[in-house]
Amino acid sequence: MDSDAFSQWLGIEILKTGPGICELKMTVRQEMTNGFGIAHGGITYSLADSTLAFASNAHGTQAVSIETSISHTRPVKIGDVLFATAEEKNNSRKFGIYEIKITNQDGKIVALFKGTVFKSPPQPSQREGDAAR
Repeated sequence: MDSDAFSQWLGIEILKTGPGICELKMTVRQEMTNGFGIAHGGITYSLADSTLAFASNAHGTQAVSIETSISHTRPVKIGDVLFATAEEKNNSRKFGIYEIKITNQDGKIVALFKGTVFKSPPQPSQREGDAAR
């Protein structure tokens, strides 16, 4: 999170993180809305994508998304507090599959996200650093 400028701009707060799991919280601001006065779809997508990144990278291997999809189930408004929770569905040597549920302050689902990540093999410098610890 310290070097993730975009997640910081979103105002994301980490509630829980660990290998394959993550829970984030974010409040929707006015500059996050579209012409209809509701949150731009990219806002919930970005929250889910950050949740995917934190959950998949917590295994200690660099993971990057290779396929994602989102379904928006209800509108999100200024002031809504969103909670994103990742659930790891599959974890293999090269790939991970995650489902992220985004709910509002009332516990209602506002979006469902699925993401697949590719895990890069550790680089020689990463392996040496791990061995030195």
